Amino acid sequence: MNDASTHKRLGDFIRAHRERQAPPPNAASRRRTPGLRREELADAAGISATWLTWLEQGREVKASVPALVRLSEALRLTPAERASLFDLAGKRDPDETVPDETELPADLLALPGQFSGPAYLLDHLWTARAWNEAAAELFAGWLDPQTDERNLLAFVFLSPTARTLIGNWQDRASRLAAEFRADFNRHPDDAAMRQLVADLTAKSPDFARLWKAQTVLGREGGERDFHHPTRGEFSFHQTTLLVAARPDVKLVCLTAR
Repeated sequence: MNDASTHKRLGDFIRAHRERQAPPPNAASRRRTPGLRREELADAAGISATWLTWLEQGREVKASVPALVRLSEALRLTPAERASLFDLAGKRDPDETVPDETELPADLLALPGQFSGPAYLLDHLWTARAWNEAAAELFAGWLDPQTDERNLLAFVFLSPTARTLIGNWQDRASRLAAEFRADFNRHPDDAAMRQLVADLTAKSPDFARLWKAQTVLGREGGERDFHHPTRGEFSFHQTTLLVAARPDVKLVCLTAR
């Protein structure tokens, strides 16, 4: 998408939502335009009416984060509308927060049980919140009943079992650190994520080295090999699904090759 069309989409969005707003109480009863006038929105948002006009016209003007915050409040945008405003402007909402995952809904926690192959649900810290019996049998040292540590990164980087269970451990560990970096960079001020990184950095030289490299990768599927301590060799194809209602929750499914 070129810059002109990007600016136009943002301008169209702002104008449409401005025209949806009810006129102020002291407005004249008969108005030629629906909703708020540009001057009224500009005054409510504490911005220049000329700048707002240029923005709605799709001109090459930059919208700062503070201005977008004030616009979203003046337009009374819903959370989804506010997110779209920032997406269209190519900015990050400073008030964006990670959803509270203390309690996940029962229907979400039940998802892994719908699969015959190993499947597990990760929260935004990559801690397993639910898994099926096949996953518990495969992931010895992580999801089996004898283990208390459910964080995937802690298992991979701190458990000796992981280095023998996971085929090509070095490559998989490198990818996991880079994939978590992508999630971390979306919420760099999340206290729990920062604490997890600090703990892993202090305890694992491998994680510390990989984290310092700042490598970023999208979470991808692909072939996964395992060397189970009692059941032998396994090969799977991994697919990761994001939950639309909880975008920081991942459903990971493994299908036998």
